[in-house]
Amino acid sequence: MFLSSLRRRPDHAPDPARFPWSLALLRGLEAVEFTAPVTFLVGENGSGKSTLIEGMAAGMNAVAMGGHDLARDPSLAAAREFAGGFLFTRRRHARTRLFLRAEDVFGFTNRVIADMDGLEGDAAHYAATLTGYGRQLAEGTMRGQRAALAGAYGENPDGRSHGETFLALLRRRLVPGGLYFLDEPETPLSPGRVLALMALIAESAGAGSQFVIATHSPILMALPGATLLHVGETLSPIAWDEVEHVRVTRAFLNNPRRILAELLDGSHPAPPEAGRRRPAGPPARRGGGG
Repeated sequence: MFLSSLRRRPDHAPDPARFPWSLALLRGLEAVEFTAPVTFLVGENGSGKSTLIEGMAAGMNAVAMGGHDLARDPSLAAAREFAGGFLFTRRRHARTRLFLRAEDVFGFTNRVIADMDGLEGDAAHYAATLTGYGRQLAEGTMRGQRAALAGAYGENPDGRSHGETFLALLRRRLVPGGLYFLDEPETPLSPGRVLALMALIAESAGAGSQFVIATHSPILMALPGATLLHVGETLSPIAWDEVEHVRVTRAFLNNPRRILAELLDGSHPAPPEAGRRRPAGPPARRGGGG
């Protein structure tokens, strides 16, 4: 692994009324240890998962795959504030350090399109204004760089669905020996594509990469061998079958009619059979899938 821990700076005295330190989690957080190649941060909305993973990415000087760099993205000001309050312990240097939020995919795609258009425009400009070998060299360089982008991300990068674009981007950017911070990567994906993402992460982790991932997906967090950390007022290890997302999803899938009847408080009565208990399924698997 590359990032082994982060610890509060001994001289750090944040303002508890100022975000992100106003979050209960961060007010009392002293240290985080990483013991597995894949760590999932799980918990409810508003608990601080995204702030935590963004702060880790900022502290490790990760490169954002969105439309802005981490150091300049105005939406990541709190992440930079968090990073300034902790010391980050690294066992070794990662080949690459990347940060990706699902919502940043369109920003990245737009940046690639803009770069391709700009290179095409430069090539046309050199073709019109230069002559001889200089024209050949300059125009060829611009068109070669554009061809490289098209080869990596497609001739029409925004011509695919959000989920397809997201997976294609990850397949392109995940290299062995990398450190990756992903914030809710399941957001644009169907359940089948979440399984494809799981396989991609497992393959990359097996090739020496480390992941820290904030997720709501019971499917993704079942990855064998992963560590699950519950984000609440404290940060604590949790077993897969004890995660609230897993319990709610299982309860709904076991008896959706009963859950919906209770949720709607009788305004839409469920059929009589909805209240019958179905045979119990197999025992729940414990741990982060492994």
